[in-house]
Amino acid sequence: MRASDKSRRLIVNADDFGRSSSINEAVIRAHREGILTSASLMVNEAGCEEAVKLARQCPSLGVGLHLSLVCGKAALPPEKIPGLVNREGLFSSDPVGTGFRYFLKPSLRPQLRAEIRAQFDRFRATGLPVDHLNGHLHLHLHPTVLQILVEEASGFGWNRVRLTRDPLWLNLRLAKGHLAYRLSHAVIHAALSAYAKSALRRLGARHTNRVFGLLQNACVDERFLLQLLEHLPPGDSELYSHPSLDEFKNEFDALISPRVLAQVRGSAIQLIRYRDL
Repeated sequence: MRASDKSRRLIVNADDFGRSSSINEAVIRAHREGILTSASLMVNEAGCEEAVKLARQCPSLGVGLHLSLVCGKAALPPEKIPGLVNREGLFSSDPVGTGFRYFLKPSLRPQLRAEIRAQFDRFRATGLPVDHLNGHLHLHLHPTVLQILVEEASGFGWNRVRLTRDPLWLNLRLAKGHLAYRLSHAVIHAALSAYAKSALRRLGARHTNRVFGLLQNACVDERFLLQLLEHLPPGDSELYSHPSLDEFKNEFDALISPRVLAQVRGSAIQLIRYRDL
């Protein structure tokens, strides 16, 4: 179902679902008590099994795959993907260096394809429908990774994806500080999204018109969220966050804020999931 030209629809997503019990509880509570509509599952992390059990109790929560190819654990053992991980099966914690390696070393592409397939297999094994696809640190938009995802799309069963484009002009109105970070990330992801958009169009994959949260870098608090809701542009948007009960409790508190709930209920904003696009 497409939004009309003047309607405002918003997906409120939590990344890193399955990473810890603190995140898992925050996600479920933010869905039941607040405005959260979907979550992106890290299938290789310690809290994945718990997250899946909780998600099964919340069928209205849209759950997608948070593909992890940097700063995390791999699905495959190190001997099968030695170019991607260390002896402990961990990806590099350097996203910039990793991005260049994936692009400049074609020999890594078979290993990337195998790992991506393994993560989709793990998600499929949960029995949960794939609501959407995105990547940890947005690496799903990396040209090499995106090409594999597009080639394998029919087998993986995804057709809704995050196209990470956070409007800098609006963010500058709503937030202050960290200008260098915000400018650099806006430019980088605008270029990646522009490259990805044509491939996604040919595939028929659906995405929102814009994505908020990138330029906040885990600083989605009540003040920002209230302003965003007031100035949300027409069309389909996504706000992604990282709610937890410890590290990013500010984001959890914002998602369950009575003031935020009241503003959503008093506005013409419709809360949706990716499957509703």
